[in-house]
Amino acid sequence: MRSAPTILHLDMDAFYASAEQAAKPSLRGKAVVVGGLGPRGVVATASYEARRLGVHSAMPTAQARRLAPNAAYLVPRFSLYRTVSEQVMGLLGRLSPLVEPLSLDEAFVDLEAGGTADDASSARATGEELRAAIRAVTGLSGSVGLAGSKMLAKVASERAKPDGLVLIEPGTERELLAPLSVRVLPGVGPTTGDHLRRAGMTTVHDLAEAGEAELVRLVGKAHGHGLHRMALGLDDRPVVAERDAKSVSVEDTFDVDLHDRVRVRAEVERLAVRCVERLRAAARSGRTVVLKVRRYDFSTLTRSETLRGPTDDPTVVREAAGRLLESVDTTGGVRLLGVGVTGLADFTQEDLFAQAADARELARRALEDRARAVEGGGRESAPEPVPEDPEPLAARGWTAGHDVHHEEHGHGWVQGSGVGRVTVRFEQPWSAPGRVLTFRVDDPLLRPADPLPLVREPSDYSSWPASLPKSRSEPDPAGGGTSSP
Repeated sequence: MRSAPTILHLDMDAFYASAEQAAKPSLRGKAVVVGGLGPRGVVATASYEARRLGVHSAMPTAQARRLAPNAAYLVPRFSLYRTVSEQVMGLLGRLSPLVEPLSLDEAFVDLEAGGTADDASSARATGEELRAAIRAVTGLSGSVGLAGSKMLAKVASERAKPDGLVLIEPGTERELLAPLSVRVLPGVGPTTGDHLRRAGMTTVHDLAEAGEAELVRLVGKAHGHGLHRMALGLDDRPVVAERDAKSVSVEDTFDVDLHDRVRVRAEVERLAVRCVERLRAAARSGRTVVLKVRRYDFSTLTRSETLRGPTDDPTVVREAAGRLLESVDTTGGVRLLGVGVTGLADFTQEDLFAQAADARELARRALEDRARAVEGGGRESAPEPVPEDPEPLAARGWTAGHDVHHEEHGHGWVQGSGVGRVTVRFEQPWSAPGRVLTFRVDDPLLRPADPLPLVREPSDYSSWPASLPKSRSEPDPAGGGTSSP
């Protein structure tokens, strides 16, 4: 634990939904739900307007539609979210060399390591400057928590939502944590929380009062010891800049259970190709191939095979996944398939000339698979709970929420499609709400487009954070001593 609140936790507010509202003026102030749109789709993010109607993340989209029938339902646009995330992470990197990203929209920052804060006053000033910088560069809002530990900084950012800043002064941790649910503590998920509830412990105060010995008896030595320390407000975990990926994987959930074994095999091979695409995009290779099968009764089976050495060869991964499938009983139907690679490395032991040939094979198979997807239809190409990277718009049809460009009317986004027609609203992030027009799906003047930036002319923060108050440890250029924030 630190004696000053110099660990910052940033959590962007309803990130996907807020980005969609910023990109689409007609949706601002309205309920927006981002996620899978098929019968088995799941909500990824809901805007605050939708949350007030009872919609929340991880809820089945069908249930969300019953609660908020008039909301806008959109498929995720990860290319946009990644672009905005890179802008935000770039700003965080200016504050400190120690930035620990947790996801596209969430990260810890060690302000002390960056010399941008060393007490409550300078930490608060840095947090407020960061929030202003994020809004100026991306047009979005983020909530900031500041505390002497990662656990408390995350608790603070939750209390700050939406679009706020909360600073927890060191020394007040136990009083603040005491009435909160045990679920606020890291490592306490639904199962552990339910186990503790049955033992009569529902608040952090209950855990602190129970004592370490009782918690060790209930949840085991390692977990019980750490749980007791956190219940006392003690958390010494450092901010870690490197969070290297341990695996690369892709999944697809199907609207209708697959019963045809040949179709199941074809889907596994297609997923293997997509997995290698991601593996190569990350300039990695892997040694262990993993197959995931979720059957009709929701039972989930995983099988793995470890190769002789790391590979990014699509043929090797595809054949390994096929062998793993042979050991799985798919009788009764399959609702989800996934292929992954673990044991990642920065090198491969495969022949370089063979890799070049396989790269051509990879591209050819990807095109063929996408063409088959268009012809076959009937599949929600999305992992649970949210599609990580939906297939390109041209391969999937006109997808709700995705960008298009019309030669006469300019940039717009798809509101919906069906019976050979596609409805487009023409507007830009910096324009007024636009008009709606309908076209034939094969209109030669209409084509898919890349997302526009959310801010037309982002503010220049290239010299930031030079304007921040100097930390007390920084020498005063006017002459000896230190400067006060």
